[in-house]
Amino acid sequence: MTVRGRFAPSPSGRMHLGNLLAALLAWLDVRSQGGVMVLRIEDLDPQRCSLDKAAQLVEDLQWLGLDWDEGGLEPEYCQSRRWDHYEAAFRRLEELELIYPCYCTRAERLAASAPHASDGAVVYSGRCAHLTAQQRKDLEAAGRRPAFRVRVPREEITIEDGHMGSYTQQLDRDCGDFIVRRSDRVWAYQLAVVVDDALMGVSHVVRGCDLLSSSPAQAWLHRILGYEPPQFYHLPLLVDAQGRRLSKRDRDLDMGVLRETYTPQELVGWLGWLAGLQDTPKSATPDQLISRFHWSKVPKTSIVVGST
Repeated sequence: MTVRGRFAPSPSGRMHLGNLLAALLAWLDVRSQGGVMVLRIEDLDPQRCSLDKAAQLVEDLQWLGLDWDEGGLEPEYCQSRRWDHYEAAFRRLEELELIYPCYCTRAERLAASAPHASDGAVVYSGRCAHLTAQQRKDLEAAGRRPAFRVRVPREEITIEDGHMGSYTQQLDRDCGDFIVRRSDRVWAYQLAVVVDDALMGVSHVVRGCDLLSSSPAQAWLHRILGYEPPQFYHLPLLVDAQGRRLSKRDRDLDMGVLRETYTPQELVGWLGWLAGLQDTPKSATPDQLISRFHWSKVPKTSIVVGST
């Protein structure tokens, strides 16, 4: 079977070095196996994402030398244009009686939540799953607009991550009922990413290990909707000397800064070195790293970023 991988960034700002590492390793994973690379634009949130930012993201990837076989700015590969697919999946979950409205404010969600999961995430207790029809009617009459959650079973889910190894969660305890549509009617990431990976035939998902904890729920949702989950590969996060994760919000080594400082080959070589594919951060093109790529070389713990 042909490997189909994807890079699926959110155009909410310039990519930073951590995003670029994920893009490069996703690309290398596909190209080293003669597969198909998909670029999907995850622009679900209209308040944070824009076409201009998406165009800049595409141009930055091209500058770096990372190409793709399908997607980009084509409408069918932009989540903002795929809402009918998410609606169909939502209706299927409703038919299975797995959807319920949640009227909790953020403060109420925190107050009604179980103790934090091991990764620091808050696990929702299922409070609104037990509301009566009259209670829901009263809340809506008071102006509350519900989000919608999917009801998870008391089931243990294990994924075999291609890089990090075996990872297990008990869904009700470690994940909890999660939102699939926000109160502002915007589709949630958990639903959209599952539907898109399935309908685009994605077989390999390469992304940061901050998303590892969401993988069991996604694998479960794939199966509930009649899909086969992809093979996940989670890579370590890039952190600074204080152990702080790089983020778009802090403009840590974003592409605006990086493009003023490095050539594409210098930047790719640095990324290849951080990923364990080179002994030194010498200049390289993405094509030159293909023969050097193997997941066994990639670190499994956080990578501290300093200057080259």
